[in-house]
Amino acid sequence: MSEIIFEGTPQQAEALKKCIDGHRGEKGALMPVLQEAQAIYGYLPVEVQTQIAEGLNLPLAEVFGVATFYSQFSLKPKGKHKISVCLGTACYVKGSDKILEAVEKQLGISCGECTPDRKFSIESCRCVGACGLAPVMIVDGEVYGKLNAKDVPGILETYMKD
Repeated sequence: MSEIIFEGTPQQAEALKKCIDGHRGEKGALMPVLQEAQAIYGYLPVEVQTQIAEGLNLPLAEVFGVATFYSQFSLKPKGKHKISVCLGTACYVKGSDKILEAVEKQLGISCGECTPDRKFSIESCRCVGACGLAPVMIVDGEVYGKLNAKDVPGILETYMKD
């Protein structure tokens, strides 16, 4: 896995500061600040968690604990194109593990990671309710079904163009 370099902008830093200032001293301020921070940055890198901890006068461990406890928060950036491969029973039985392997191989990253250019991220999920189309992969909300590993390069190619 390659090292993720934090690339926040001055506008993002100002928006986060404004958010923290607006919640400073409030009971239960951490959750709304984390939610807003994720909306600003798309994820919660340690640099952002540190700013939040300092701004709300909380231990970094508490901020990290909350950020890792709730599944709505991500500590890793998400790609412009979000790929999800269903590993639910119907999809898995029909080879979705091979679909996931093909996606990982094509993009050069593992499930749960984002490409260095932040164009793609891969995740797995358990069931998307499209069992009749198994195995299924979703890219940016578009469902691709009845796949085999050979279909993956062609599908991803359409998203690589933009």
